[in-house]
Amino acid sequence: MAKISVGINMEFVRHEDKSFQWGVEKAAEIGYEYLEPMVHWGRELLSEAGYFHSISMLDDPCKIRRICQDAGVKLSGLSAHCPLCKPEISVEYLKQAVRFAAECGAPVVNTDEGPKPSWTTAEEDHILMRYVLNEASNAAEYRHILIGIEPHQQYSKTPDGLDKICNLVRSPSIGVNFDTGNSYLAGQDPYVWLERVLNRLVHLHAKDISVQQSDTQRGKVTGTPVGCACGDGVIDWEKVIALCRKAPRDIVLSVECGTVEQARKSFQYLKNLL
Repeated sequence: MAKISVGINMEFVRHEDKSFQWGVEKAAEIGYEYLEPMVHWGRELLSEAGYFHSISMLDDPCKIRRICQDAGVKLSGLSAHCPLCKPEISVEYLKQAVRFAAECGAPVVNTDEGPKPSWTTAEEDHILMRYVLNEASNAAEYRHILIGIEPHQQYSKTPDGLDKICNLVRSPSIGVNFDTGNSYLAGQDPYVWLERVLNRLVHLHAKDISVQQSDTQRGKVTGTPVGCACGDGVIDWEKVIALCRKAPRDIVLSVECGTVEQARKSFQYLKNLL
């Protein structure tokens, strides 16, 4: 039976105008055991000034490891979303994310197919994604890093579509970062879909969806940046946890919410269930 742990995606401090280190320490203060940072390429003004939580992959990954170790939290993965359909962006971005993950101690790199080019066909997009995933998985296998493909965009909004992406490349490093909220908003049954991908599950975005958002957006969108506090929305977390316990590897439920208060409520709710 898989061990289930609770983590937090750094989006919970997006509107706090604080640094990565501040967010790490806040997550530890709440009680989270795991953390999922967001990485970016190059330099970004707000992050450099300490007003945003994202990490530049030009920084020293060992510094990230030390900040987390000092706070007493571990990394569940990196949020390294990039458009797999656009290899001019994604090949080098994902390869660098894999190298960064290996050095900072994050076992998983999470991504999705991203917005597609306006001029390509679906067949062409899958050829482009195959190229990107081949390059990324070669780097990942060597470093024992897993790539979590998330249901979030035009092709991964259905179980068949996500399976097709995951099957483009035969690699033990390619798995699924399942998102409970995105799958629900796309109009799917998240529990049936989660059970279907359990053998490939490497990470889970614990995203709850408010009743109001469900009423206005379900079936009309393929995902959402963050959800409400876990337990305040429509997702059945007891069912999600029971399914995850059947996965072949230990799973971190990485909460995706939009505020510190929602992070507190989510932590208490999920820890009580566990």
